[in-house]
Amino acid sequence: MSLLDTLAETVGREQVSTILRKQWERKALEYQQALGDAPLSERVAMLVKLRKAEGYMAEYHPMESKELSECENSFIIAEHNCAISNVAESFPSVCGHELEMFATALPDCTVERTHWIINGEHRCGYLVRARNREVRS
Repeated sequence: MSLLDTLAETVGREQVSTILRKQWERKALEYQQALGDAPLSERVAMLVKLRKAEGYMAEYHPMESKELSECENSFIIAEHNCAISNVAESFPSVCGHELEMFATALPDCTVERTHWIINGEHRCGYLVRARNREVRS
């Protein structure tokens, strides 16, 4: 039995979920501060570097599809393992928090999940796209 399972028995699953959410919010702000205002490609590279330091087998690739009009501002982040898989088994909501964490860390981007280990896929994947900025005339 994991520490989180013991906590859930003691204080309830809802309280543990609240604690996990707070942890991800704090981590997202740490990432955001570490990434700063650098160009998106540099921020994605730094985010992947931070994830590697936390035990994820992470990598990123710029999108090169001609179908995407802004492929130079789009990246795929792939994590080939889950450093929190034991937590995710008992508390699958942490995966949603992870998606929110990336979106918070990259506030000028949309982040979508493309692959999910918990669904039996071989990696977790995220599509990161810079939001279109309105052109003012």
